Amino acid sequence: MTTTKGERLQKVLARAGVASRRHAEELITAGRVRVNGRVVTEMGVRVDPRRDKVELDGKRLVSEPLVHVVMHKPRGVMTTLSDPEGRPTVADILKNLPARVYPVGRLDFHTSGVMLATNDGALAQALLHPRKAVAKVYVCKVRGVVTDLQLDKLREGVMLAPSESDPGEAPRKTLPADVKLLRHTPSMVSDERGEPINDGATWMEVTLREGRTRQIHRMAEAVGLFVMRLARISFAGITAEGLRPGEKRTLTDDEVTLLRREYLRAAEAAAFAKGHDGDYPEEVEEETEVAPAPVRKRVVKRPGGQAGRVVGESVSRAREAASGTTRSAKVPAPGTRRETKAPAVTTRRENKAPAGRGAPKQGASTHSDRGGAGPKSGGRGGRRGTK
Repeated sequence: MTTTKGERLQKVLARAGVASRRHAEELITAGRVRVNGRVVTEMGVRVDPRRDKVELDGKRLVSEPLVHVVMHKPRGVMTTLSDPEGRPTVADILKNLPARVYPVGRLDFHTSGVMLATNDGALAQALLHPRKAVAKVYVCKVRGVVTDLQLDKLREGVMLAPSESDPGEAPRKTLPADVKLLRHTPSMVSDERGEPINDGATWMEVTLREGRTRQIHRMAEAVGLFVMRLARISFAGITAEGLRPGEKRTLTDDEVTLLRREYLRAAEAAAFAKGHDGDYPEEVEEETEVAPAPVRKRVVKRPGGQAGRVVGESVSRAREAASGTTRSAKVPAPGTRRETKAPAVTTRRENKAPAGRGAPKQGASTHSDRGGAGPKSGGRGGRRGTK
């Protein structure tokens, strides 16, 4: 076991397929993981899977090959691997794979469509991270005719009330969504006079970049619509084309490379730049550009209550200095004294010298301007005449 090299222990657990990253951290803190025979309970421990012996509950872990699968989840199927109520789950679809995989995200019980599953914990975390804004495309069928006002509200975002599963959820506006009208089907049911008894149904394509509980259903209800049917046709650009409900296929190398390049490699590069190892994208913090603070002007008062010159740079010069585009100016070399002319106040003081007091000799020492005591005694004009 090492503390400076190797991979994080929770990453090794996730790669072995025993748990997700967060669950792996819980296993470590619970004292269920041993490294080279010693129980590890703290975070940050790094191991070398080829040399160190990692055990969970006394069983040695062996890294599994990475598996990436897309499936067509049918309606009436849970997206978990087990269900306490005995309802069917996607575990039946994910059988006969070379490694144990976990669903990426979730779909409602009555929603069908594309769903990914993998044991690649880093990629799964990146796809689910809110900052990545992964595109999820749905086709929904709503009752009646959709008006332009309702479309505009859906596109701009609507305020959602707390869901039934989370009554304590704070009301929050949804992110802007891409909504397209596909077609309108008239009602197939008529009354005795042969007229349709309702306005039929409208099909829409909705693209979301966030994931909230029953979001499309709640968005539709917020604008006065009712969703009759919902299916997801794309997730992060991956579709279930050619797959029937309940079928799956392994992602191609090109698809996996595209996902990693789009959602994972940029996060790893940012993590490396910040000093992390890039194991998990959620550990990368966004950088915020901070504007340079304006430099305050300071006024030096001259003797006698007269206002002096302004000391310090203006705000514009400070911004130029912060951006590295300063105005051309002669800057003295380090270690050299900068020759400056005597301030104009000295000339005015000499012109307005009191009667009976002469100007100091050239080279005679004087007090500082702040002292205001005038020239020292010792020159002819330094003391009153005795005649």
